[in-house]
Amino acid sequence: MRENLQHSIFQIIKDLADKEKIECYVIGGYVRDRIMGRPFKNDVDIVVIGSGIDFATKLGQQLHTKVAVYKNFGTAMLVHDHINIEFVGARKESYRANSRNPIVEDGTLEDDQNRRDFTINAMAYSLNEATFGNLIDPFNGLADIEQRIIRTPLDPTITFSDDPLRMLRAIRFATQLGFKIDMQAISAISAQADRIKIISKERVIDELNKIILAEKPSVGFRYLFDTGLLKLVFPAMQQLHGVEIIDGRGHKDNFYHTLEVLDNVALLSEDLWLRWAAIMHDIAKPATKRFDKRVGWTFHGHEDRGAKMVPKLFAELKLPLNEKMKFVQKLVQLHLRPIVLAQDIVTDSAVRRLLFEAGDDVDALMLLCHADVTTKNEFKKRKYRDNFELVKQKLKDVEERDQIRNWQPPVSGEDIMQLFDLGPSRVIGTIKNAMREAILEGEIANSRAEAMQYVIRKGESLGLILKKNPVL
Repeated sequence: MRENLQHSIFQIIKDLADKEKIECYVIGGYVRDRIMGRPFKNDVDIVVIGSGIDFATKLGQQLHTKVAVYKNFGTAMLVHDHINIEFVGARKESYRANSRNPIVEDGTLEDDQNRRDFTINAMAYSLNEATFGNLIDPFNGLADIEQRIIRTPLDPTITFSDDPLRMLRAIRFATQLGFKIDMQAISAISAQADRIKIISKERVIDELNKIILAEKPSVGFRYLFDTGLLKLVFPAMQQLHGVEIIDGRGHKDNFYHTLEVLDNVALLSEDLWLRWAAIMHDIAKPATKRFDKRVGWTFHGHEDRGAKMVPKLFAELKLPLNEKMKFVQKLVQLHLRPIVLAQDIVTDSAVRRLLFEAGDDVDALMLLCHADVTTKNEFKKRKYRDNFELVKQKLKDVEERDQIRNWQPPVSGEDIMQLFDLGPSRVIGTIKNAMREAILEGEIANSRAEAMQYVIRKGESLGLILKKNPVL
């Protein structure tokens, strides 16, 4: 296994460990990823039998590098050659039932491996000269990698009870790595799902985002649903689940449809917030569901209702309430518009309005709408997607000609005040809105000259008197 420890930092740590007569091991994600041939993410965890802080301090002095010390956690960190290296003393932990704060004592490597979350994260390489590169794998993590399974080193009931965040981490690793979760662990998660409530929402959303960023995020959401965690961490998404039947007519299960849309988006984009838009696009369907004897099930206005729900849901989930939230909100609001365009004759005015409202996010919107076509009817699917290509071409043609994306009025409110010698008043807004509508409807070109003539005519029709020789 020495080939996995080629980086010079391991040689430097080895030399210092032998000089100080201290046992050192690299453990956890680095070991797992090197064995699996996954890309190195520049994070390395080192376990020291003794004081991790003291060892890191001596190494920092040798490397002339600043060491960040976290006494409360008994850890220290330094950066060398763009690698983040964290040092911790080997320890054993015990937990109180109502707290995530462990009682920590010094321990052996075995103690430290016992407290690890999963067998694949409990493997360690020795960094001492006599045993350099030897793999210490007491729980057969190597075999679990080969069998592609997530298992806990100890009884999963104890592992998850000690730190309930590990339930989400099990699902996250299974999703990221394409592994299955051991059935004993699944049963333990289901039995203890309620304990996730003692974990801060910030830590929960961090794991949820990692699941969403996986190659096939639906895997994680199915585990969340099946174990009962989803209704605790994201109840609005849980409510999408289920099919109601009246007079023999049912609707599609919006939970599984959403997962399909999410996976479709994941195939096309790694953008976390576009993936959140996929998750949220139908979030208001349970609230807007109605049965009409004539037409069956309807969800009228779910895009408007959903857009209004986004800020509250982001706040509850501890997601950012900034331009990322506004991006998701916009896509939820507009997600039906390209579909309507694709079903009908595509007019220039409809395309201009979509460009005006979507702005620079129009490409992301089209991608979401493409992903939203999940019908099993291949003819319908092909028809919709062919029509989307026509819409995309129309968007391109209209934008090149009219430049509506991120539109700014060619005649400003100040211009209108100058033209008619006005102070701030409501009529200025009336004229500006009429000018915008005229441009979007294609009645006039999106140019200052045509817009100016239109504004003069509109103002005069409202009884305003054009100022003599206005300076513009």
